[in-house]
Amino acid sequence: MPAERNNTAGQDNSDRLSRRGFLKTSVAAAATTLAAGCASMRKGQAGPAILHPGKPEKLRVGVIGCGGRGTGAAMNCVESAENVEIVALGDLFQDRLDSCRKKLGEKVADNLNVTDDRCFTGFDNYLGVLDCDINLVVMAPPPHFRPLHLKAVIEAGKHVFMEKPVAVDPVGIRSIIASSELAAQKGLAIVAGTQRRHAPAYVETMKRIHDGAIGEVVAAQCYWNQEFLWVKEQKPEWSDMEWQCRNWLYFTWLSGDHIVEQHIHNLDIINWAMQSPPVKCVGMGGRQVRTGPECGNIFDHFAVEYEYPNGARVLSMCRQIGGCSTRVSERLVGTKGIADPNGLIEGGRSYKYEPPDPAVDPYVQEHADLIASIRNGTPLNEGRRVAESTLTAIMGRMSAYTGRELSWNWVMNKSALDLTPPAYELGDLPVGPVAVPGETELV
Repeated sequence: MPAERNNTAGQDNSDRLSRRGFLKTSVAAAATTLAAGCASMRKGQAGPAILHPGKPEKLRVGVIGCGGRGTGAAMNCVESAENVEIVALGDLFQDRLDSCRKKLGEKVADNLNVTDDRCFTGFDNYLGVLDCDINLVVMAPPPHFRPLHLKAVIEAGKHVFMEKPVAVDPVGIRSIIASSELAAQKGLAIVAGTQRRHAPAYVETMKRIHDGAIGEVVAAQCYWNQEFLWVKEQKPEWSDMEWQCRNWLYFTWLSGDHIVEQHIHNLDIINWAMQSPPVKCVGMGGRQVRTGPECGNIFDHFAVEYEYPNGARVLSMCRQIGGCSTRVSERLVGTKGIADPNGLIEGGRSYKYEPPDPAVDPYVQEHADLIASIRNGTPLNEGRRVAESTLTAIMGRMSAYTGRELSWNWVMNKSALDLTPPAYELGDLPVGPVAVPGETELV
């Protein structure tokens, strides 16, 4: 059977872990592991897992978070470069780990070398993965856990592919930035799952926008309006915590709400075009259709106006409601032309991106760029950038939840909002109230 760690799914655990206690225990455990080594590491191995520049040495990958995105990212990783091997898996739940392992065995068997003693479950599964002889981590647990996990990954000296969004509150964002700065000091790579940054159409078009092809960007619009997504109703055998972690999209503390979990892609493009995060925003939103208990406590629609340092106003809109029209796009308005940053400029210096044959898959390309940077000795570090894009979405959510206009400076530097639950254990956890603009407190 796979090795188990603390708070394994399906087991009762009498040791309640408070938030501070869990963080303290996790950091201490990671420090002990690095000092003493572990059974699955090569004898004498220590320090950052940095490969020699230019040499295609084997990259040994550990996966933290074995759901659909983690499984997909692991496959993208091994597809992106030669001599990449998945050797360790970790997830809160045994069934998700088993499903991931099975799918990897079916799709990328030649790149899979996972043994039972390198499979870990429970809330501290990530520590088991980090104990193993790995160079690179694919990190895709629910967004709430990413600041804690990134901190441990960087302290353990591993490179990382980290899914977006990278946090759900300002406290988590500040942790991500601190870990990114430590990664830079250690020469470790961080690439985020904002795959548009690695898509040739966006890259080539954005070069032209920054070179003045449409003049100064004075306004923009971005959208992620789509229909309903998956949902998991609570089962009698699931505790509150287990249900919320399995149905994580629908709880603000886990996903950040869909403006953060999904719309970050579009907001990241706007920040990229503007070469800056916004200076303030005012938003609105609500919960009109997805009102059942299975939909937790998030909204189903948002509309936010962001203002950027040059005075440009950006309309941001996102929705997840069935039976409605779909729009997922960005539009930039400049003094000389208009651009769809996904490959089209009209007016100004017009441009149309012509895709190669075969087309480049940005979900694979982001891993290829990560691995190339590691092997070339020039590690990419997208940590602060994705943190700022995540906070752009968080700030919009906070404005819509409270009905207040917010400044970037206040949210980044002063907000004390921390959505961490009282304890990490598979037990009771009441669902937080749905936000009410004008009544919900600004923290």
